[in-house]
Amino acid sequence: MVKISAIQLNSTPNVEQNIQTIANQLAKLTQTSNSEEVDHIVVLPECCLFFGVSDQAQLSLAQRSKSHNELQYSLSQLAKQYKVTLIGGTIPIITDGGNKFTNTSCAFNSLGELITTYDKIHLFDVNVADNAKTYCESRYTKAGNKACIAKTPLATIGLSVCFDIRFPLLYQRLSELGADIITVPSAFTRVTGKVHWQTLLQARAIENQVYIIAAGQEGVHANGRETWGHSMIISPWGEILSCIEQGEGIITSDFIPSEIQRIRTSMPLKHALISN
Repeated sequence: MVKISAIQLNSTPNVEQNIQTIANQLAKLTQTSNSEEVDHIVVLPECCLFFGVSDQAQLSLAQRSKSHNELQYSLSQLAKQYKVTLIGGTIPIITDGGNKFTNTSCAFNSLGELITTYDKIHLFDVNVADNAKTYCESRYTKAGNKACIAKTPLATIGLSVCFDIRFPLLYQRLSELGADIITVPSAFTRVTGKVHWQTLLQARAIENQVYIIAAGQEGVHANGRETWGHSMIISPWGEILSCIEQGEGIITSDFIPSEIQRIRTSMPLKHALISN
């Protein structure tokens, strides 16, 4: 049996505090399994280990963490301790030039081994009618340029991050690469989340006939930023299987590969070539 889960957080600028919060949620998850033979795929939100500060502070953290990859190591230890396949939200990883970081989603197996990483492609440079007003992620973040999947014995997992959800071609590419599940660690603003979050997630699930696991930040953070939460798991048919609207917590659903096959067989979706 394979279970898929999303952990919703209100992450702080304190790395150790965030690690402990994640550990507490993972402990609850694994305790409920009891003696059953259950494999878990767990997704954390964007900026899961450090949030609620400026992007410049994220850069400073990436610079400090460079030599020993402390943030990656912390996530790998959580995956190993709780024996879960862990999609570690995102963490800042310093670029070779040292003046920017990548917003990177790290996938670990249940032994704590790093399977692959994905650097967020679509950066959040927008104006929003909230207390932050303007977001310019590209000032300190370097965009990725490659679609990535994590091949595991449980499922083939496509990786995406937050603002990526507005760009369907990335999700089509992940589907072409064989994704059964696509993960969406996020820190959606409350303003945009209220009107767009659920619609976008369901559309990507329906278009690509995949499970979507979307783990979000939620609440008011240390710098006053407000995030939407509403973490959810969506079926390949577009149904919301589980959702947590507010607060920190964890949601779980069953992963049923035969359901993907049934839907894809009954409604084949092949992208047509359209000429000019």
